[in-house]
This record gives sequence, C-alpha cells and structure tokens, in this order.
Amino acid sequence: MNAPASSLNVPESAMGWKARLHLGYQLRHGKARLVDRMQRGPLAVQRPLYPEGAPCHTYLLHPPGGVVGGDQLDIRVHTQQGAHAVITTPGATKFYRSDEKMAYQFQTLSVEKDSTLEWLPQENICFPGAHAQIHSDIYLEQGSRFIGWEFQCLGRPANNETFNHGSIDAKTRVYIDGEISLIDNLTTHADALIKSTTGLRGHAMSATLIAGTIDSDYLEVVCDVLDSFGPQLAVGATCVDGLLVVRMLGNNTEDIQNVLIPVWKTLREQWLEIPACSPRIWAT
Repeated sequence: MNAPASSLNVPESAMGWKARLHLGYQLRHGKARLVDRMQRGPLAVQRPLYPEGAPCHTYLLHPPGGVVGGDQLDIRVHTQQGAHAVITTPGATKFYRSDEKMAYQFQTLSVEKDSTLEWLPQENICFPGAHAQIHSDIYLEQGSRFIGWEFQCLGRPANNETFNHGSIDAKTRVYIDGEISLIDNLTTHADALIKSTTGLRGHAMSATLIAGTIDSDYLEVVCDVLDSFGPQLAVGATCVDGLLVVRMLGNNTEDIQNVLIPVWKTLREQWLEIPACSPRIWAT
C-alpha cells in the first residue's frame, strides 16, 4: 500500500521541534516485527512488547512532554499483510498556550489487507490559548482491520479551565482502497464550539472510535454495549460503507474511557476474534 505522503502545510517561519517518526510492521516468524523505524527529533518508541504472542505492542513517546506553537510532529505507521500492531501512548499529548503560533501534529496510518492496526493513544489536551492543527489520515485496504480512537479535550475541565481563547483544527479522514469514506472535523475558535447546541453542547471533550473494514452486523453488537450504560450518555454509533463510528461527548477522560474501552474490547473479542489484552502501560 502506498499512501500519499502527508502534506505538511507549515509556514517557513514556524520554529520549534520538528519531529518525525515512521514505523513499519511486517509478519516474520509468526510475529509482527517492527522492521522499519525512522525517527528524527524528540519522537521515539520504547522497545516493542509481546504480551499476547503475535501482536506487537508499541508505546509512542514524545519526551518533552508537550507540544507548543511552532512544533511539527509527523507520525506515520504502516502494517504489511499479516502483521498486527497495537500502538498507544503512556500519557496525554498536551498542546500548550502559544502567542497565536500554530502547533502541528500529522498522523498517517496505512493498513494493508489481512493486517491489523489498533491505534489507541491517550487524549489530546488543548490548554486555553493553544493553537493547533491535529490531522489524521487513515488508509485502509478492503480486508484490513483497524480499530482506533481520538480524544480531544478543550481546556482543562478538571481544573475549571475553559478553552476561552485559542484555536483548534482537528480533522480525521478515512480512505478505503483510495476512496474517501469519512471526514470528521472539529474546528473551533475559543469556546464557540463548546457552547454551540449543534457542537459540543457544553462538553469539553469529544471522542471518536473508528473500526473498519467491518460488516454492518457489528453495529448491533456495539449498540448493545452502549445501551448497557443507560440513556444518560451523549454517545451514538453508525456503520456505513464498511466503517463503524462511535462518537461521544463528555467532560473527563475517565468517563469516556469507561465507555470506549469496553467497546474496543468487545470488537476485539467478537470481530478480531482474539481476547482483550489492554496495553500494560494503562495500568501504571
């Protein structure tokens, strides 16, 4: 699979960390191996782990601990046929306040037929006054298996800090066999989107889980999980053209994780047909 190269539309005047991390996984001797790794700048990964046999668990690290205006992060992941990678982060990615200078995070995920990628990062926290573009392009082949999520937190609700100034442009695009199948946008200046009745409706967090390429029969399976939490949740699920999408609003990470992790575990067990195996880093 040859996904188009990420287009980093970054002004020449941008100054800060310029980091790249490219990871390629291949099935060798019955296990997914991290056979291609290119890193530049402060992005890195820990030594791959194999807590469940064939799947390769990888922890993505951003050592400075946060992203500021002028930083440019370019993350690319490619799973070849037969490989299975599970990628997460040890903590939230924090986008700090800047003087209107933009921070950039671009992610390109490519999943070949008969390969599996589970993309399970912790949340993105956008501090009041942050300016960030957070773009994810996901390229799936028919017959590939992808489960991934993105959490965006505007402000720091636990500290009663609202996102009352700054700008965020978060976009996820999913392609199946090169054709666009989903565009998911979250764009706001200050707290306009949070206050909007057609936006976040007073919530500080938005989360999206995507699974594909998947049969629509699994929508009922996911809805059964969501129904078990009662009607009080701001959550919904759809399945169109091989993509199952769960969207949720909330005000703290734990509430969202308490819903989406069971959805992920259920899809793992019933769709991927392997037991749930949470990354060990989640328990620390």
